Amino acid sequence: MPLGASSEVGRLRTVMLHRPGPELKRLTPRNNDKLLFDGIPWVSRAQDEHDAFAAALRDRDVEVLYLVDLLVETLADERARTRAISDVLGSLNLGDTLRDYLRLALGGLSPEGLASVLTAGIRNDEVRGGFGLVTSLLAHDDFLIDPLPNLLFTRDSSVWVRDRVAITSLAMPARERETQLTELIYTAHPRFAGVQTIHGAHHEHVEGGDVLLLSAGVIAVGVGERTTPAGAERLARQVFDAGLATTVLAVPIAQERATMHLDTVCTMVDVDKIVMYPNVADHLQAYAVTQRDGVLQVARAEPFLVAAAKAMQIDTLHQIDTGLDAVTAEREQWDDGNNTLALAPRLAVAYERNVETNARLEEAGIEVIAIAGSELGSGRGGPRCMSCPIARDEL
Repeated sequence: MPLGASSEVGRLRTVMLHRPGPELKRLTPRNNDKLLFDGIPWVSRAQDEHDAFAAALRDRDVEVLYLVDLLVETLADERARTRAISDVLGSLNLGDTLRDYLRLALGGLSPEGLASVLTAGIRNDEVRGGFGLVTSLLAHDDFLIDPLPNLLFTRDSSVWVRDRVAITSLAMPARERETQLTELIYTAHPRFAGVQTIHGAHHEHVEGGDVLLLSAGVIAVGVGERTTPAGAERLARQVFDAGLATTVLAVPIAQERATMHLDTVCTMVDVDKIVMYPNVADHLQAYAVTQRDGVLQVARAEPFLVAAAKAMQIDTLHQIDTGLDAVTAEREQWDDGNNTLALAPRLAVAYERNVETNARLEEAGIEVIAIAGSELGSGRGGPRCMSCPIARDEL
């Protein structure tokens, strides 16, 4: 099956998920803020909820790939193992004594064992060697290799644009290593042999939750807390130069926890329908960016829905509001009511708790597959955040 995606709503064929694992058990009241979680999830319940999510996708004939399975298969290759170990030991916080020990210790692990360390991390009191100044001065429960609880949100570290995959550049220090693992999978796993990559962790910050494929050739990029103006410009240049898009809409969004990504305020559910947080809809703007003779052309700001419809060459991009009123809208936006995953036109996965938003979707002709998310949502992310589409049908 051809890999790639040119829209948010083409029939979903293959998706990459990350089932909650031991990395979530590393969260404590002392470190959850640093690791970007609002709460400490009940891990076994989160796993049950995620299994039900994956089952709902399979029931609709979606192939589900798990990030850790892909990582383990990738680490069977010796060159990939060496690269992964070198990447994870690149931290300036380790010191030579500890780094040399860890290099030998990690080198002796099985692919499964190494994948576990790369995702769940390792604490100071879990090492059996490399003792010296660093291990003495760090607290026993300090992490030498940080866990990656945000791997749950596979959308952020990569996004497919047509037949190429953009390796993103994550803004928060707690998430920087995620792109190392994602890039390793895409460049060393046999499933992705020959796939070309764009962007990369070495470029300006762009996160996948800010990238919406509105239609073939039209990409919206949220610019705010996680994606910088320079990152949006870099991505625009790359997709234009590669012939992957004709228009990029740069969409400024408030730099707030509740609206960290563009997909926390709007997601596509049909070729001409978008579910949107109404409290921002009236003032959400977009700058249409095109390229002529290698020079970026930036149009004046317009209302987002107007600019999007023009770029998509449709009469109207219909807005479906989150919630029922201003208060309900704010609550259900916080609970990821806007963060739907389209499996096909007019078919979307959403959290069951957002009752009013789901009712509005159904009134607009959208079939809603409602899933539980009381624990999955503790890191502030919904079905779209938790999924990276790898193959969608063309519309």
